[in-house]
Amino acid sequence: MARPRLLTDMTNQLRYFVWLGLALLLWFNYTTWTTDFATAPTAAHTQQAPAPASLAANIPQTQGAPAAHPAPAPPATATPAGATNAKLVAAPAPAMATVQVHTDVYDLQISTEGGTLEHVRLLKYAKAKGKPERVVLENPTPASEYLLQTGLTGPAGSAYPTQTAAFTAPQQEYRMGPSGVLSVPLTWTANGITVTKTFIFRKGSYRIRLQYAIHNGSAQPWTVTQYAQLFRNDPRTSGSYFDPGSKAYHGPAIWNGHEYVKLDPASSDYQHYTRTVTDGWIAVPQHDFVSAVVPPKGAAYRFSSKVSGTGYLLAASGPEHTVAPGAVLTLGQTLFVGPTLHAQLDRTDPTLTYLDDYGKLTILARPLFWMLSEVHKLTGNWGVAIIVVTILLKLLFYPLSETSGRSMAKMKALGPRIKNIQETYKDDKEQLGRAMMELYKREKVNPVSGCLPMLLQFPVFIAFYWVLLYSVELRQAPFMFWIQDLSARDPYFILPAIMALTGVLQYKLNPAPPDPVQAKMFMFMPLVMAGLFAFFPSGLVLYYVVNSLLSILQQWNINRRIGAATATRT
Repeated sequence: MARPRLLTDMTNQLRYFVWLGLALLLWFNYTTWTTDFATAPTAAHTQQAPAPASLAANIPQTQGAPAAHPAPAPPATATPAGATNAKLVAAPAPAMATVQVHTDVYDLQISTEGGTLEHVRLLKYAKAKGKPERVVLENPTPASEYLLQTGLTGPAGSAYPTQTAAFTAPQQEYRMGPSGVLSVPLTWTANGITVTKTFIFRKGSYRIRLQYAIHNGSAQPWTVTQYAQLFRNDPRTSGSYFDPGSKAYHGPAIWNGHEYVKLDPASSDYQHYTRTVTDGWIAVPQHDFVSAVVPPKGAAYRFSSKVSGTGYLLAASGPEHTVAPGAVLTLGQTLFVGPTLHAQLDRTDPTLTYLDDYGKLTILARPLFWMLSEVHKLTGNWGVAIIVVTILLKLLFYPLSETSGRSMAKMKALGPRIKNIQETYKDDKEQLGRAMMELYKREKVNPVSGCLPMLLQFPVFIAFYWVLLYSVELRQAPFMFWIQDLSARDPYFILPAIMALTGVLQYKLNPAPPDPVQAKMFMFMPLVMAGLFAFFPSGLVLYYVVNSLLSILQQWNINRRIGAATATRT
């Protein structure tokens, strides 16, 4: 008696799980919708305030002697004696000259105040598809301040070329020539010390090499520490269901030598963070773009973060160096300002590729991205690459799909007999369960086995979703016809309509639930799914449609074979 009841319970539980999953999906979208269209918060929460005063208050007026690995600027060591950080205090500073730099990927400005990067305009990345306005990363505007500051500091009593020091430039504009390499030098001189701070740009690259050439022309040794800091006034915003990319993390992050850590400003654990790191980096990522500082390998750097209001400061300060009288010392570090292109991140530092944040399914997402990239090299079209990779994944999972398909085909072939048994024993559940169990055993059918292979493929689907959503290579990438941006929704909802149609066809090919109400709901589910996917990136919907078409062909072939075999036996 127990076995038929157990089988009936298993079948019912499986249906419950399917409905639970759909209910959770609908609940998630409902809560996201209410978040997106909730009443606007008060002005106190939405105002884009200037640099927070509490950060500025941490900047000392004079320097104390730094430790072996001094705390990063400006909290402790960035500001020379008697100076203030003009970028982080409310008092206006006199305007400084800027150097205009033009490469094949950048239009940017370097301020002669500290040699700070300003207005880094990415020539190859439009803010919106087909619009002339470009993406701009560094920005000195108080309402949305975003600064990458670098400099040298040291013990109190000496002047240093910090982010507030005045530099001179031999010319006011630089343009990359045929050599593909552009060097932009800035010079600072005080008390016999001359520092040449040089930014080196290369054709097609978002990696910027920063070098300091230090000449001690004084009669005394000069102690110096290299540092860099990223400051951003970044009001928190809620993600939108209609823009999945808006849910991507934006804020301070580090590589601490062995793992990627997001220093979420909203977390109390990272309001004041300090750690000494070797072979790490600091970064401020946002969806598809990043500003990062990569210190020299093998050097112990002190990483720290401070948070106040909507602003945060992320800094890295290196070890001390002493330059003897008459000696020359060269220091340097690498900056990366631009899109999170996997290949360029890898060439800069392999660990930077963790900025392609695929979450907990990174172990699956990275191979999928590699497959897409390799196919794209052959086809030159990301849409075609998605189709090819979908076919390859279908072939990879063919044995599982075959098992699932055969189970469903057998269940469909048994449909009339199952319905007859249900009508015969509709008033006797015990006898109904026994008769169903005998039928499944005689026909060697397991009603649950058809779902397990699909569940095993689900993590791959989610990983593919993250790859398509968080790979800048697909940003605004065209496919063909009306799909001119695979990272945006289908403008005419044609792919979601095809997706709904393929869902209905799959429903027709698979066995219908015995309950008529459930059968109607399952037939309606493809329309619900198409509605949910309508605002997802069209690249993801393309993957789903191609996968569904392949599944339809496979299931049709399996049904044909199983039907022929059943007809032969009868």
